Amino acid sequence: MVGGFSSFPVEYMAKAVESGSIRAAADARAGNANAGDANGALATADVLVRTFNDLRDELISTLVYVLGNKDDAQDAAQEAFVKCWGARAQLGQVLNLRAWIFRVCFNTAKDMQRSAWSRKSRPLGGEEFTMLTREPAPAQVLEHKESIDRVRQAILGLRDEEKEVFLLRQNGDLTYEQIAEMRRCPVGTIKTQMRTALEKLRKVLN
Repeated sequence: MVGGFSSFPVEYMAKAVESGSIRAAADARAGNANAGDANGALATADVLVRTFNDLRDELISTLVYVLGNKDDAQDAAQEAFVKCWGARAQLGQVLNLRAWIFRVCFNTAKDMQRSAWSRKSRPLGGEEFTMLTREPAPAQVLEHKESIDRVRQAILGLRDEEKEVFLLRQNGDLTYEQIAEMRRCPVGTIKTQMRTALEKLRKVLN
């Protein structure tokens, strides 16, 4: 078994199996490709799965801000994994795997937003949000919890385009150029939206 597959959420792997992606990898392991190519493919798959595993909670908490609820965020993350898996042969050209994964997830979430299915009304519970940080948050501390609530409300108060740019830059590590390409607008516009988002967040948090 490829390292990391055993710990990866079962529903993600099942979805990939349905798409035929995992079967293709199994065929390669069985000898349908030469040993060198198969070993390289397995190593690439291992890196992708481990990285997605490491980012999973942060991806979902970030996508909640885009889609409005945890269920849709989890669905988007699952679908994004399948897309990433299907494109794993391109990973050799990816300079920043974290940014690439976030980019795929955001594109998937935006597609879901545009679909009729994602427009069904679901309650937005505060418990679905987590602090946008890469360090564990000591939620037991009341003061820290209040800070989390303030950050959450501040981000939710941003305009959609400001929120998206902020999250892609802050959590996804995308460059301004990558965000501009993704959103099909000038780099200057992205920088302005990021600056505006930061100014609004500072006003609320200070």
